[in-house]
Formats: sequence, structure tokens, C-alpha cells
Amino acid sequence: MNHQFTIYFGGSLFNHKDLTGNALLAEYIEKASDNQYRCCLPQNVEQHQTSALDIRNQDIVKLIECDLGLFGFDGTELDAGVVVEFMLAKFLDIPAVILRSDFRTCGEKEIGGEDWNFMCSFYPRTRVVKFNAIQFYQEATEESQTLNEVFDIYYTRIARMTLENLDSVRTEQPLLKGDQRNLETLYQWALTFPGGEIDKLVSGTSFVDQIVASKVRKGLA
Repeated sequence: MNHQFTIYFGGSLFNHKDLTGNALLAEYIEKASDNQYRCCLPQNVEQHQTSALDIRNQDIVKLIECDLGLFGFDGTELDAGVVVEFMLAKFLDIPAVILRSDFRTCGEKEIGGEDWNFMCSFYPRTRVVKFNAIQFYQEATEESQTLNEVFDIYYTRIARMTLENLDSVRTEQPLLKGDQRNLETLYQWALTFPGGEIDKLVSGTSFVDQIVASKVRKGLA
């Protein structure tokens, strides 16, 4: 059976470059996968006329609902919000892909880590995709006559790399495979420990039951 999978796409979203880059990559992932993967972008969910707490709660619920996670780990210091989202995904054993396009090196590489703090590394069901963004861009310009062609080559290449790892990570063995009861307890706790009345956004245990059943049906849990 061919299932459709939802991806929570966590990344910086504080300037026009972030917003446009996120939206373009999400579109190319969906296009390159023939819509087998559908991206949930927090920038399309958040309502900025509401409070910071409301925005946080909405993002957490969307993350819990999604089948997989895609997290942008760019910058010399990772975006704090993205780190929290990634760790919540790992708490729930959600398959995840980390995407880093920043060519700058930093972090803990000299002791076997990555280009970020090692507390964000070594988690199960996690793949890392790293590439040099400017190198990819320059190679795309060499093959193109117009800016639209550059974008098409550039984002198609990134999307295909990402899809290869999404396909791989979702087939890895779940940590709680076959233990639906404990998984439901875990998901219920994810709606409890953040506080802030986040549980009022969902229909209690029926919400958790539906989410877990869907992920079990897709072979993700």
C-alpha cells in the first residue's frame, strides 16, 4: 500500500530568505516525491496576532501530528526553537532528517561530533544531510540560462537528497514497535508536560489514539 507521509519542516523563519527557502524546498520535496510526502511549514501555521504561547502550542501539536521531521541545522549556532522541535521529535521516536547547507564548520567535530553541539547528535532514527550551499548554487548557475532554471536545478538536487534519506529513515525499526499502549502514553505525556493548556487544542485521548493508529498503520511506530 502506498501511504502519504506528512513532514514537520522545522527551520529558521525570521527573514525573507528563510521563509522563501523553506517554502521552495517544501514545494520541491512534494513535487519530486509525486506528493508522497507533504510538508507542514510552521510559517504557514503560526498566527502572529495571537500570543507566543499560542504559537508554541500550535507548533507542538503539528509536530506531534506529523509522520516525520525535517530540521534545518544551519548557522554557527543552531536556532533554539528548531533544537526544541527536534528533541521533541526524538522524545516521540519520530523519524527525522537533519539538513545542513551551511559550509562553515564548528561544533564538536574534533571529538567525533557534527557541526553543532553533540547533545543534538547520535539519536536513533535520524539521518544527516550535509552539503555546501554555495557550491551547489554555483554549479546550478553554470548549467542555467535563467534564474528560474538555477532554482529548479538547485532545489531539485536538494529535494532528491532529502527524499533519499526520508525514505531510508522511515524504514528503520521503531523503538517501541508493537507496544502501542506505551506509545499512546508517551504521546499523551507530550501533550501534558509542556503545560500552557496545550491539551485544550486537541480532543484528548481520541486525538492520541488516532495519531498513533495512523503511524502504526504506516509502519512508523
